[in-house]
Amino acid sequence: MPNLEKNTATAEPPADTTGLGEIERGGARVTVDEKRMINARADVNQLLPLKYKWAWEKYLAACNNHWMPTEVSMQADIALWKSPDGLTPDERRMVMRNLGFFAASESLVANNIVLAIYRHITNPECRQYLLRQAFEEAVHTHTFQYIVESLGLDEGELFNMYREVPSITDKAAWALNHTQMLENADFRTGTPETDREFLRDLVAFYVVFEGMWFYTGFAQILSLGRRNKMVGIAEQYQYILRDESIHLNFGIDVINQIKAENPHLWSKAFQEEVRTMLRDAAELEAAYGRETIPRGMLGLTAELCEQYMRFIANRRCAQLGLAPVYEPTENPFPWMSETMDLKKEKNFFETRVIEYQNGGALSWD
Repeated sequence: MPNLEKNTATAEPPADTTGLGEIERGGARVTVDEKRMINARADVNQLLPLKYKWAWEKYLAACNNHWMPTEVSMQADIALWKSPDGLTPDERRMVMRNLGFFAASESLVANNIVLAIYRHITNPECRQYLLRQAFEEAVHTHTFQYIVESLGLDEGELFNMYREVPSITDKAAWALNHTQMLENADFRTGTPETDREFLRDLVAFYVVFEGMWFYTGFAQILSLGRRNKMVGIAEQYQYILRDESIHLNFGIDVINQIKAENPHLWSKAFQEEVRTMLRDAAELEAAYGRETIPRGMLGLTAELCEQYMRFIANRRCAQLGLAPVYEPTENPFPWMSETMDLKKEKNFFETRVIEYQNGGALSWD
């Protein structure tokens, strides 16, 4: 959990945050107290001593969870997809829209990590995790290339869908609006305005993109898998879901740590702004649900997906210490919780084509 210590920063401008600046010859050794999430003056190249052990533990957990999409057999999926009666037209539409959303989204998230977030996080153990997360986003993008190749899908249609399907475009455009300023080479944190801009980016990508929007997609594909349809894709989505769960929790811990170290940033007005972000994001996802599932199927409807998103939005508010944005809402997909508690399910590594000696068993501890 984040360290609950107050902001002790001075008005002195932050030191080099890239790790590529001129070496300070004879500089003092780094102490834990000097380390901060943003605007630190401590040398960002010195991993030890650790300050945020939770970040290092997430890095280790992510390494233990290593997987590759090509380890999962797609034979059953190929047969089902090529069969005229394998899936209904509505199921095919949902699968294509789902894959189209994720295919570009993983790249958008990776770009944000590499081009925006990493530059402004001034803690080396958190940077260590970000490097691992960036690799995982590459693995997830690889997943959709593997699915396209296996099923013989139109690669242009799938990967360009984020520019062609309005409900997908609207979500991507909303998220990118919160990161474009950070990618400016002249952008620097260190003032209340720029620090809040950075927090908006973290909320948009960790809490909304990975912590809200991805979950509707998981529910859609995993509902197919529960009915023994597209089981190869469903298995890969379970691995992605496991990765994304750690991404989400890391992002929330980073946000809460920044809040603890910089309480002046988390004003009532800014809290209301963040709540509005989550509400707007839930409404965008509801529009996506109506477009991808115009008619009910697989125990899913657009209305249930909207209810699920409101349930998730309230959960994310609680994790950030915010008041809920919706009235208390029940989880319409309780089986998703069981799916995430994978120790109740089969050992999915039994189905893998290739075994890694250090591959971790699916665990959500």
